[in-house]
Parts: sequence; C-alpha cells; structure tokens
Amino acid sequence: MDLRQLRYFLEMVEQGSLSQAARQLNVAQSALSFHLRNIEDELGTHLLVRQRSGVVATEAGEALARHARRLLDEHTRGLDEIRGMGREPVGTVRLGLPGTISDKLTVELIKTARTRFPKIRLTVSEAMSGFVAGWLRDEQIDLAILYIDPKEPDLRAQCLIDEELVVISAGGKGGTGCTSFTALQDNKLILPSPAHGLRQMLVAAAGRAGHVIRAEIEIDSYKNIKSLVGLGLGMSILPLHAVEAERMAGQLTIRRFQEPGLWRSLHLVHRTTRPPTRAVQAIAALIDEMIMTIVANGDWPGARPTSSTRAGGV
Repeated sequence: MDLRQLRYFLEMVEQGSLSQAARQLNVAQSALSFHLRNIEDELGTHLLVRQRSGVVATEAGEALARHARRLLDEHTRGLDEIRGMGREPVGTVRLGLPGTISDKLTVELIKTARTRFPKIRLTVSEAMSGFVAGWLRDEQIDLAILYIDPKEPDLRAQCLIDEELVVISAGGKGGTGCTSFTALQDNKLILPSPAHGLRQMLVAAAGRAGHVIRAEIEIDSYKNIKSLVGLGLGMSILPLHAVEAERMAGQLTIRRFQEPGLWRSLHLVHRTTRPPTRAVQAIAALIDEMIMTIVANGDWPGARPTSSTRAGGV
C-alpha cells in the first residue's frame, strides 16, 4: 500500500462517493474501484460499504482513514518544511477557534497572514471549544484557540488573555452594583448547554463558591441568549465583549461579579508529539501579536493581558 492509494482511499471516504472522488482526483472511477479492491485484499477486510446514496466506511475503514490522514499530513508537512528551510515559511496551517471570537480575529488574521507570509496557506474552522480541542487531539488541526486549558501531556497551552464575564439582564431591569453566585440563586438563568465550554466554566466557578448553577433555558448561541434576555425571560452570564454593543444601546444591563470578578482565560494550544513547523510557529506568533494589539487598542471590552507568564510560545 503506497501514499497514492491512501490518498485515493481517503478521498473516497471524505466524498462518500466513488464518482465524486474520481472527479476530485481526476481519475477514472474504475481505477478507484481497482485500488479499493487491492487495499481490501491486502488487509483482508471490507473498508467501504456501498449504499444507495454512496459509500460509507466500515469500522476498519474509519481506522484506515485516520491512519491515512495522519500519514499524508505528515508527508506534506515534511516536504513543506524541507522546501522552506532557509527561506520564508511555507506550508498549510490549520487553525480551529470558537465562533465567539471569530468576528474579532479571523478576517484580519487571514488578511495579515497573506501579506506577511504569502507562502502559508491558512485554513480556519470554527466550533465550540470542546469540538476544537477534539480536532486538535485527532490532528485535524495544527493550532487551537480555546477557552479551556486541556491540561493533557500531549498538548501545550499558552495563555493569551483573561476575559471578564458579566451578568446580563433586560435593559433597566438588572439593578445596580456588583453581584455574586449567591445573589443569582433565585433568578431564572439562560445559559449554553452543559457541553459548552462556558457552561462548564460557570459550573466549576459556582461550585468553588459553594453553589450549584441551574439553567431555566439552554441554548448554544450568544445571539439567541441575548435576544431571550432582552425579552425579559431570564438573566445570563456572558463575556463582556459579547454584550457591549447591546449595553451601549440600552438594550441590556450588566452587573459585574464582586472582586476579583469572574474571568476566563483564552489559550493558544498545539500538540507536543511533533515539533511545530516554521509556518505553524509564524502563525502562532501572529495570533499572539494581533490579540495583544486588539486588547491594547481597547477593541476587546473586558479583556486584559493574562496574569500568567507569557514566556514560551509555540
């Protein structure tokens, strides 16, 4: 089995169709069928099951697809690194991040990266922190921006900034002054679901204060949470930057938590199982630089440089 066969097989799995894979690879469908039979004969097991809608990987096929993806990625990374030695960074960098910070970073990051590092191809994927961390563990991405520190031996996290969380209520209905988890016990809360990184952080913070946090409504969308709060259906706890526009417009009222406040940290994470390429290092440094600039310019309300050490990097 060679790299070409692995590439063909992975395309069949990802397309879910031999005909679609053949078009993407610009090869005859009969050639793909031939390679598939050879691979299955070599491994002694079925890898794909034909269905009316296309093909689906068996358990063995899914295992081979994961293996093929890692091998092909490593092959590409190795060639890119060798070609880029002594010259500007070259290669593909795959970044995953939560959608909640995408509006602040993604467009400018891509634009700046294209100017500074024209030979780097940057791809960006968005999801909740838990899903992004899973992509990093499965080596589907090279870098992750997370609101959680995975604290795993194979992952290294660099803390970038701390971000303040505030209690929000409908405009004019939230009272004044600071608040606490104790004061929130009798209020209806609208929060993300338990799978969401913010909800997990709030549960942990409330537990440390000796309280259990419960949600009246669960929804994994900041936009919809703000809409429901604005209708007076409950209160919520969200990052200050996510509600600043509504606060300024008088649509939402905010209250901060009692000193020292409620904060969460933003981390830049990469795998330690292999050295990062020069392209990955370049994009990691650029992310750090851009986030620090956004915070210093006051364009990230409620954010501050982290109190943790900033030494190290990727």
